[in-house]
Amino acid sequence: MHAFDILGDPVRRRILELLATGEHSSGDVVAVVQREFGITQSAVSQQLRILREAGFASVRADGTRRIYAVEPRRLREVDDWLDRFRAFWLPRLDALATEVARGKRKRRHRE
Repeated sequence: MHAFDILGDPVRRRILELLATGEHSSGDVVAVVQREFGITQSAVSQQLRILREAGFASVRADGTRRIYAVEPRRLREVDDWLDRFRAFWLPRLDALATEVARGKRKRRHRE
């Protein structure tokens, strides 16, 4: 499955957002996703499996718990693909940074 097919699903994106903050047990992930999306535990488990099989997440056993974490390699692949498009927005971000700096200078001179 293509990386953007995986990332196109809002539940899987939310799971990755959770995992980006650090490792989480499957129970923690299920609790958040069930509350936010109203899906079953087995549906969340299926999404975790998809992320794991696609290489976006890893899992390790901690006693009886399963601990999930982001697997950065696949995200780097997505970032590399997006790199060819950065030229479209980086000049605008640079221009924005310049305008913010000018505004700060003007405020300092007025004070």
